[in-house]
Amino acid sequence: MTTRDNWGWRARIGVFIVGNEAVPEAEWWAMAPAGVSVHAARVTASAPWARWREKEESVELAEDLARGARQFAAMRLAAVTVGHSSSSFVGGKGWDEAVVAGLSGMLGPGLFVTTNGLDTQAALRASNIRRPFLVMPAWFNDKLVASGLDYYRERGFDPAGHLRYDPGRKWRDLPPGDLYGHGMGFEQEVEPLYSQIRAACPASADGVLIAGTGFRCVAILEALEQDLKRPVLSANQASLWHCLRSAGMGGAVDGYGSLLKL
Repeated sequence: MTTRDNWGWRARIGVFIVGNEAVPEAEWWAMAPAGVSVHAARVTASAPWARWREKEESVELAEDLARGARQFAAMRLAAVTVGHSSSSFVGGKGWDEAVVAGLSGMLGPGLFVTTNGLDTQAALRASNIRRPFLVMPAWFNDKLVASGLDYYRERGFDPAGHLRYDPGRKWRDLPPGDLYGHGMGFEQEVEPLYSQIRAACPASADGVLIAGTGFRCVAILEALEQDLKRPVLSANQASLWHCLRSAGMGGAVDGYGSLLKL
């Protein structure tokens, strides 16, 4: 008799995540199908996690990102994603592709490499969403919210509106940049988020995208889809889906939205 040990005998996936976040690993492990293991490398650099070199023909990977890539290269992974929405948003035109090229050179051939920006784009297109309602964490400041909206507009989408989550009275007097430092990342509640999205989602939106890999939300994706009658995507869900499909893994994952059934 054996019990489940989460061994990645079907696929092992590497994820670069923010150094002090717990949400990405928790959500990935909740959604990962049997036989798939998730392995995190933590990055403490500020966004973007790679800086353009002169002439912007290539990027220099942050030290943490490069170190994680060297470690991942020895782990026989099937796919790797840069799980950081903010880096994709502020990196600029071509940043996602440049980071993929830089990491691919370190990780070796035959390994699927992507970013959260590319993952969410692929998920939006697969779900036939052209006018997403974008939902962003409370810790995204005005500039980052604007960068997120511009990111999708510049890539062929037409956001029908956006919402920056209101975390409630306890946090409301703090500026966005101070919320994580005061512990909000570990005190996230999904019920108020569900209520705010359901109330604010405009009729003109053909789907919802909840951005931010540190934003706890996959527990409410299915309920939101049932109530809004539209596909609801999240950053971590999109990255898992993109990595699974690009690694040649089919099959539906129940309980976390329609995307993981495509």
